[in-house]
Amino acid sequence: MATITGPIDVSALRARLDRASRAAEQAGVDALLISPGSDLRYLIGAGGDSFERLTCLALPVGGTPTLVVPKLEQPGYAAIPTDELGVEVVTWVDGEDPYALVKAALKGTRVAVADMMPALHTLKLGHAIGGPQSLAGPIIRELRMRKDEAEIAALRKAGAAIDRVHARMGEFLRVGRTEREVARDIAVAIVEEGHTVADFVIVGSGPNGASPHHRDSDRVIEAGEVVVIDIGGPVAEGYNSDSTRTYVMGEPVFDDVRDTYAVLQAAQQAAVDFVKPGVTCEEVDAAARSVIADAGFGEFFVHRTGHGIGLDVHEEPYIVSGNSLPLEPGMAFSVEPGIYLPGRWGARIEDIVVATATGVESFNNRPHELVVL
Repeated sequence: MATITGPIDVSALRARLDRASRAAEQAGVDALLISPGSDLRYLIGAGGDSFERLTCLALPVGGTPTLVVPKLEQPGYAAIPTDELGVEVVTWVDGEDPYALVKAALKGTRVAVADMMPALHTLKLGHAIGGPQSLAGPIIRELRMRKDEAEIAALRKAGAAIDRVHARMGEFLRVGRTEREVARDIAVAIVEEGHTVADFVIVGSGPNGASPHHRDSDRVIEAGEVVVIDIGGPVAEGYNSDSTRTYVMGEPVFDDVRDTYAVLQAAQQAAVDFVKPGVTCEEVDAAARSVIADAGFGEFFVHRTGHGIGLDVHEEPYIVSGNSLPLEPGMAFSVEPGIYLPGRWGARIEDIVVATATGVESFNNRPHELVVL
């Protein structure tokens, strides 16, 4: 079933469809083929899921956008003002060939398919259309990377909502509780504070904090342990929060915690301060990484400094070595260096920021200091 992400701005969606068509033409393809997911949500205001039955938005260059959808899924798209958007809806029932319907909506055979389209559909579309296929991601990301004012407002709303959850951490994170118990309470709070769902909750206590993508477990949190809390989810508009803070349960049991954390805090601030239009993604990564490396912890910073965020938690642009993309106003992304000491403890600080015309705005405004509970 399709997912409606909030109020629908017809003029904004119409402009996105037009820009996507022009971008496809500039990329040398005849059409974009977009399956359910965040790209579809970006273009028509409804996402949904891919199933064995094909749903596909065919966006031909210079032609009419056509949504091919199973008749049994059509009610999920009823709230989309397809007439106002200029989108034709073509339904099909079991026993009919939906791939032929997509082909009929096209003017050429060179197509770019959504990056996350299931192979089941990609291969059958390729057989039906008979032309070369490429990925639509490089085309769509050029539109999605630069957030407009409404998108920035939604990200700002999401950031404030997740800040309110971190402000309540003392209610949930206590000695003697398991990571899983804490995670369950945080998930409830994420919804209470304005998200539609808790998309992820990481509670990494003690040595588990040294695993950046640890989720939660039945491990009991003990006095003096460092705990990494990384949480987020979408608000009604479909845009996501993602924020990490590091806590300690009283006086740290390791005597290197405070000095090491001070290095991390300086690295995160250095990267945020470096953000402005014109600097490259890899330069922001280097701003954080150099502080950590100079302090002797370079081998313990094991991931990129950040990722773009919007309708997906992870999207372009990626703040990583080798990405020479210059930042532009409207590009929103995380700044989240970490230091992970295997078998002992770990720490991460993460804010979502956006490049502005003159510098940077942070959507997260909780203190960066090590929080003692």
